[in-house]
Amino acid sequence: MSTVLPGPLVSTEWLAEHLEAPDVKILDCTWLHESSNMDGRTQYRGRHLPGSVHFDIDHVADKSNPLPHMLPPAAEFAKKVGLLGISNGDKIVVYDRLCGGAAAARVWWMFRIFGYDDVALLDGGYGKWVKEKKPSDMSPVRPEPKTFTASFNPALVRNLGDMLANVASAAEQVIDARGPAKFAGSQDDVFPVKKKGHIPGSVNLPWGDLIVEETGTLIAPDALAARFTAAGIDITKPVIATCASGTISAVVLLALFILGNKTAALYDGSWAEWGLAEDTPTAAAA
Repeated sequence: MSTVLPGPLVSTEWLAEHLEAPDVKILDCTWLHESSNMDGRTQYRGRHLPGSVHFDIDHVADKSNPLPHMLPPAAEFAKKVGLLGISNGDKIVVYDRLCGGAAAARVWWMFRIFGYDDVALLDGGYGKWVKEKKPSDMSPVRPEPKTFTASFNPALVRNLGDMLANVASAAEQVIDARGPAKFAGSQDDVFPVKKKGHIPGSVNLPWGDLIVEETGTLIAPDALAARFTAAGIDITKPVIATCASGTISAVVLLALFILGNKTAALYDGSWAEWGLAEDTPTAAAA
C-alpha cells in the first residue's frame, strides 16, 4: 500500500509511524557554512535518523559555477538522487539540524523545481526528533542505486537578469530572508561580496520570524499569514524569495506554499551573486 504524505510538512509523530514504510525515503540535508569548521556529512556520520542518507547541497549542485550550491542540470540532479536510492514514486522526507530546516527547505524546493512534488520537510527537524527521544542511528546507510527522472520547471527560479529586470518593473514582490543587520547593510554577509545591503524594492522578512524558537517548527499558518501581511506582502501575488545563497529563502517559499502560494520563486544566486556583481544596484538602511 502506497504511503501518502499529509502535506509539505510532516510531524515527528507521523514520521515515527512511517519509518518502516518501504516507499518513505529520508534525506539528512544538514549543511553548515565553512566558517563553522563543521560539515553536514560529518554531522550525519555522527548520528542521523534511522535509514536516512545524506543529501549534500554542495554536491548536488552545478560544480562549474563558482557561486555556492547553484542548481545542477536536471540530468545531473536525477543521476545523483538515483544514487541516493530514490526513485519516482518514493515519498521523500527531508530534514536538517538548523532550526527545523534551511538546507532541507532548499532540497524540498529542488525536488519541486525538478518536477517532483512527493516531498515534505520534517517539522522541527533533527533537534525536535532527538528531544523527543525518538530513535537515531550511527551506522551509515548504503542505498541501492535507483532510477530517478527529473524535468526542470523554470517558473520556480529566478536568475540575475530576471532580478535586474524586476528592479525596474517591480512586477514581483521580493522578500529577503536574511537577518535585519545584513539587510540594512550594517553587517557583513557570509559569502565574499563587494557590496552590503539589499536589492532595491525588496522587503525584509527574516526566516527566523517564521520559526518557533523552542521547537524549531514553523509557526502556525495564521501566524505565518500575519508575518507576511506585516511585511507588506500580498501572498496572492507573485513573490520571489532571496537570502545569502538560496537556502533560508526556501523556508519562506515553504511558508508561502502552506498558505496557498505554490508559484513563488527563489533567486538562486541570492546575495552571493548580487553582492559580487559589478552592475547591481543596492539599497541600505538610511
